[in-house]
Amino acid sequence: MAKYSTGGSSGGDDGGSCELCGVSSSSLNTATIAGATLQVCASCGAHDDADTKRDERSKERDRKKRAARKVAEMRDAQGGDSTRWEREGTNYDSDPLPYLVSGYGDRLREARQDAGLQINELADSIDVSEEQIMAVEQGRAARAGVGGSLIADLESELDIELAE
Repeated sequence: MAKYSTGGSSGGDDGGSCELCGVSSSSLNTATIAGATLQVCASCGAHDDADTKRDERSKERDRKKRAARKVAEMRDAQGGDSTRWEREGTNYDSDPLPYLVSGYGDRLREARQDAGLQINELADSIDVSEEQIMAVEQGRAARAGVGGSLIADLESELDIELAE
């Protein structure tokens, strides 16, 4: 049988030859190569698309595992200690952060400056830490765990709208 045959025989018995390379062999395996199902020798079996797809899935799974490990390492490096949350739990139900308007940090900074207040003065007036005010001004309220009550206090104190 000729090389690259798809299994059709134009006469006689092929005598057990590889349908990809034409080598005679007593042990042929079924393989899918470029969409065709062929009887191939052990050497040509390496071209089986099914093996390639398994390898690709395995590589993708490994890539995802490495990415998850990197994220966990970054969180650990940034002080991502979860024991506080395990001890105290989250406060999302009692003080949920509302949906904030676009540019809420800039809006807060401008309103504070227009009122002639420094960060520490604003923090003292509404009895919160300076770090929480800075987190809101820097646009990282959600990452800093700022509650909805702080946003409401800031809106009331400076007569601005930060939440929709």
